[in-house]
Amino acid sequence: MQTLSINGQDQAVDVPEDMPLLWVLRDVLGLTGTKYGCGIAQCGVCTVHLDGKAVRSCVLPVSSAVGHRITTIEAVGQTPVGQAVQGAWLAHEVVQCGYCQSGQIMAAVALLEAHPAADDQQIVDGMSGNLCRCATYTRIRAAIKSISQA
Repeated sequence: MQTLSINGQDQAVDVPEDMPLLWVLRDVLGLTGTKYGCGIAQCGVCTVHLDGKAVRSCVLPVSSAVGHRITTIEAVGQTPVGQAVQGAWLAHEVVQCGYCQSGQIMAAVALLEAHPAADDQQIVDGMSGNLCRCATYTRIRAAIKSISQA
């Protein structure tokens, strides 16, 4: 039995130590906002926050998340930066199919929490590991830039 701090609540889970956090979130706890993409940490669809940093939950063993604060898309809007990002996503009509957007939003929030005045290059670098098959990159960057204090 392991205890995880997810979205501000402790959750006890009885899973193998090497089970990816993604499957714990989705299959064990029913937090399905975090999506499965590639399974090898290359697309960013499964991005969550671990102590405020964007991480790929598809390759992170649950044992590595014990003792850390995990935030998923379900709770990211409870922070001022998360609310601002979600609002900018709507204002800039970022979403097309929507599949990658939870990972995109999680990456954008982590970027802006680390760099509130992110410039264009920081935005490009900070979002570079998150893929969008619909190619809404221009709108994603515009949404982030609109709330950046740069």
